[in-house]
Amino acid sequence: LSLSLDDVADEVERVLADPRGWTAGGDHAFRRVSGGPSDFVVKVATPGTVDDVCGAGGLDTGGEFNCNVNDDVMVNLERWELATPVYAEDVPAYRALIINHEVGHFLGQGHVGCPGKGKPAPAMMQQIKGMNGCVPNVWPYDTEGRALTGPAVP
Repeated sequence: LSLSLDDVADEVERVLADPRGWTAGGDHAFRRVSGGPSDFVVKVATPGTVDDVCGAGGLDTGGEFNCNVNDDVMVNLERWELATPVYAEDVPAYRALIINHEVGHFLGQGHVGCPGKGKPAPAMMQQIKGMNGCVPNVWPYDTEGRALTGPAVP
């Protein structure tokens, strides 16, 4: 891969430190480590590698999706670089969504649906599969510290 490890790590750290991220709920904190034990690792990999790792965990990512398996937060390189049609004009925002969504799974969060037409899409909504009336949003919390969620989906 031609990505800079430092640049990816900096971007992941920035997302996880954002006040609209998972720390806003007061139950989680993140610290970047350069080695030794860690709770999870964010890995940007080719679609095939993501498929292999996710498949070993029983998930079908079909060359398109990202996943969390055990302590691996797997990010599909194509999605990292190109985003999706909804986020094509704001790739950094989509990267924040990937990180927030998959780290959310690591934290025990399940998928949710759109809470209503015109409302912010929850970070735990599978936005790559359609917005279902919601407006794009990449953060689990709003600027007031309120959780952005929707109805649970299987």
